[in-house]
Amino acid sequence: MKNDLKKIRITWDDIDKAESSISDTSSTEEKRTWGTISENQFLEASKETTGGSILLKGWFYLGLAGLIGAFLAWIICEPSFDDRYKGGWSSTMIIPLMTILICISLGTIESVVERSWKKAIKRGISSCGLGLVLGYLFAIFAGLLFIVFGVLLINLGADESSLALNPVFWLSRGIAWALIGLAGGLIFGIISKSKKKTSFGMLGGLIGGFIGGLLFDPIALLTNGGEASRAIGMSILGGSTGIAIGLVENALKERWLYVKSGPLAGKQFVLYQDLVTIGKAQDSTIYLFKDPSILEQHATIMKRAGRSVINAFGPVVISGQMYQSQKEKVLCNGDILQIGRYTFTYAEKEK
Repeated sequence: MKNDLKKIRITWDDIDKAESSISDTSSTEEKRTWGTISENQFLEASKETTGGSILLKGWFYLGLAGLIGAFLAWIICEPSFDDRYKGGWSSTMIIPLMTILICISLGTIESVVERSWKKAIKRGISSCGLGLVLGYLFAIFAGLLFIVFGVLLINLGADESSLALNPVFWLSRGIAWALIGLAGGLIFGIISKSKKKTSFGMLGGLIGGFIGGLLFDPIALLTNGGEASRAIGMSILGGSTGIAIGLVENALKERWLYVKSGPLAGKQFVLYQDLVTIGKAQDSTIYLFKDPSILEQHATIMKRAGRSVINAFGPVVISGQMYQSQKEKVLCNGDILQIGRYTFTYAEKEK
């Protein structure tokens, strides 16, 4: 019997089109979901280390601390300050006292922001002692350097009566006052017991102190000298020192935890130490409060062979998987950590 059915012909072009269609569908499905979690969530997590309250930004609270320290020195010394007589105690002590108070403010502010009052008291006592010694010495060196620059300018032909109008004189004050910022950054790092943080603090302090010193004389000219110029100029010195330290720390950080949710949402913990402790004990590197489910030492993060390895003693959820009972995991850029009511994003710079 004759077969009336038509032959079905399939060409190579038809096969190519079919494969392309399957490939596109598969690619779309893979991009849309990854299990029950969107793949884009992990891509966004690695980038989500900004936002949150400005009060918890390092550059902000360090800048505010430096400004408060400098302004307190002005409040203490200004009532006894006499522009006509340079030999009084206030004119002698205003710069050393400013340096000391900036050092104390920068040394304690992080613990205050993290609400670790026990640590704040310890750091306050330590920074007070270091500030009295190092702060005073750095202030003396800054003063001597400033005098040397002034004498050198006069010997080179500058008019002594109009030095405040000379931009080179402004530059010389900036260089001298950079030592004041350096002292603040040095103590900021020493108190944290981290060599890297100390180096970042010193660099930021130098930059901030230089900016504050550079702007002091122009401000004095705009305000016709006296009380206002000292109040504004000193405040800018302290504030710029703290801001620069925070910005340098943020720019040069290598590994950090960003708090996405919880009482410290928006706070960034830079992981300087080779061993970072996390828990509700106030002497923890990362102190987590207001959560009874968190252990005294809930977890540690150890730097091992250039990687961050977390050791969970209590329940820690990492990108959807539970870890506890001293179970370790190597953290990857973009990992999301859940500890009690706190959620963190782990991030690190690409090597």
